[in-house]
Amino acid sequence: MILVGSGGREHALAWRLASSPELTELHAAPGNPGIAELATCHPVAADDGDGLLGLARSLAADLVIVGPEAPLVAGVADELRHAGIPVFGPSRAAARIEGSKLFAKDVMAAAGVPTAAVLDAPRAPCVLKADGLAAGKGVVVCRTEEEVVAGLGVARAFDGPVLMEELLEGRELSMLALSDGLDALALAPARDFKRASDGDSGPNTGGMGSFAPVPDVDDDLLVTVLETCVRPTLAELARRGAPFVGTLFAGLMLTEDGPRVLEFNCRFGDPETQSVLPLVDGDLLVALAAAARGSLAGVSLGRLDASAVTVVLAAGRYPTAGDVGTPIRGIDDATAAGALVFHAGTALNDGELVTNGGRLLGVTATGADLADARTRAYAAADLVRIPGARRREDIALAAAGAA
Repeated sequence: MILVGSGGREHALAWRLASSPELTELHAAPGNPGIAELATCHPVAADDGDGLLGLARSLAADLVIVGPEAPLVAGVADELRHAGIPVFGPSRAAARIEGSKLFAKDVMAAAGVPTAAVLDAPRAPCVLKADGLAAGKGVVVCRTEEEVVAGLGVARAFDGPVLMEELLEGRELSMLALSDGLDALALAPARDFKRASDGDSGPNTGGMGSFAPVPDVDDDLLVTVLETCVRPTLAELARRGAPFVGTLFAGLMLTEDGPRVLEFNCRFGDPETQSVLPLVDGDLLVALAAAARGSLAGVSLGRLDASAVTVVLAAGRYPTAGDVGTPIRGIDDATAAGALVFHAGTALNDGELVTNGGRLLGVTATGADLADARTRAYAAADLVRIPGARRREDIALAAAGAA
């Protein structure tokens, strides 16, 4: 099988898939230095549909898993499917659920999915969203008119229109649901940390950390989200001739009136995946292959009775800028301490591991509870040495204290 992508999410997927007794060969395109320890990497870009098709044919791949959103929105999965290659990842038409926030709102309205109301003009308090892909940086929360003015500048810097929504208050939740086009199988609920700095301050990022499961989300609430948010959306996409096969990521706000969808993504979350997959009890590869074939019937995945916390190590100026060429040391020490270290923005320079991006590594640890997992994750992160890098110090802090 081939795993498409090169980030921390794909490294976590490679780590989980490599444990499957059903796996014969694992290949990645293009992969990263961490993935290369688990798979054979090929210099094919994630958005190179022709290159991926050629690679899949040359390897006689029986499954391709597409990790990042940009290739999915561009239609890479369609090129592979049209050639008869099983793919876990939605079509271009279905991936519009992330590729266009206006399209997603239209789908939710038709499906009766609870979500934030759309505003006809920007006014505080509100949320401004760039319509297209923005790597997690195209959403601005505005509580004052001054923030509205600044937020419009940020959102308009991306291509396309700007969506204006009411500001919902509550607790955020990330749900990853594996879908075969009609049915869905939910993984452990997670919560991520989008702001750059402690106390949820600073600009939005792709995510500075995450934890799973979420103590204040029980099985009944998960069922509610599946029945009121996820399955109606899948049904509406199928009705439109765009069945969604892949991971439907629901970003939700748990309000006093119940869960409301903030956004849908068309792939595994990052960094949520790094916290969710270590808790999977079962063969993820079997589940993804079944979804790609069009039926999750008879497939189940359990959840370990544990918690996981992921701390992202980022370049000092991220999200404004990344870092390239700085040596990375101490990963073996963190691994020896029991952590999982997932590569996100790394490269090899004459055999030396160096920085190559904004988010550099995700350090994940599991424990009996959130407090235990958090202690282990930060202790392991302390062992990784990257001059100039930074991290948030409050990942899972409040949840661990309340659990």
